[in-house]
Amino acid sequence: MALMGAARMHADDIETDVALIRRLLSGQFPQWMDLPISRVTSYGTDNDIYRLGDQLAVRLPRRPGWAVAQVQLEARWLPKLAPQLPLALPVQVAMGHPADGYPFHWAVYEWLPGSDANGTIGDLNQAAVDLAGFITALRRVDTTGAHPRIPHARGGPLAEADEMVRSSVAHLGNRIDRDAVLRSWAESLSAPEWDRPDVWVHGDLLPGNLLVADGRLSAVIDFGGLNVGDPACDLQPAWNIFTGDSRQRFRAELGADDASWLRGRGWALQAVIGISDYWDTNPGIVAQCSHALAEVLADSA
Repeated sequence: MALMGAARMHADDIETDVALIRRLLSGQFPQWMDLPISRVTSYGTDNDIYRLGDQLAVRLPRRPGWAVAQVQLEARWLPKLAPQLPLALPVQVAMGHPADGYPFHWAVYEWLPGSDANGTIGDLNQAAVDLAGFITALRRVDTTGAHPRIPHARGGPLAEADEMVRSSVAHLGNRIDRDAVLRSWAESLSAPEWDRPDVWVHGDLLPGNLLVADGRLSAVIDFGGLNVGDPACDLQPAWNIFTGDSRQRFRAELGADDASWLRGRGWALQAVIGISDYWDTNPGIVAQCSHALAEVLADSA
């Protein structure tokens, strides 16, 4: 599903391995304990993923916070969302509890075939239509009963990220074009805020969270950022995946007005945070974020 192994990226990371998975399965889901287990290489920062036999996957949060909440969030909402969306979603088949020295809830999912969207899409214009269709369908889902969005979560105002963006820019120094980044960021901050009813947002539609089969988008994974809020955050693929004609096709399919487009560009520009945080520990994330930042700056010029 992605590019690199499980390097230690945070001081509070939990180490996992095949032996731990085997112990957890033995104690909680013995029907699967004898299946082959292999780590899935990934540049994700919140979870470790293991393939379990041919049909299943195990996902374990690797640190407290967002990833831990994601296990229960996906168990609650994905069965409700999946029938209303045009791309496949992860199907959780079992939730495990803390045991054997592992401190968090964890989950077993159906295995979704495919590769991530880094350079695997056959037709970017078709992908723009397909992904816009997914986002449009997600926005139409009834938000009744949705959890309240906490500060700094996806779908909120860009201003919540201002301090972190500026801190990251300062930390990166001359490794980026600081003046261009701050000019683009100021333009996005100046865009009018979302003033219509909040809608469902995925919040993290990056290449690593989109699966491609036979050259076409097939599934969307990693719903840890699922919230209700400003849908501009789901415009990030315009700069992470699309370019030129396909970027404009994506915008047209979603009917994004100028203010939404600027806010979406601001969400994509927050790639500077990923570059800063993972410069020494996660080259996959740094490469993805550097690409997005370059596209944002070229679009801002």
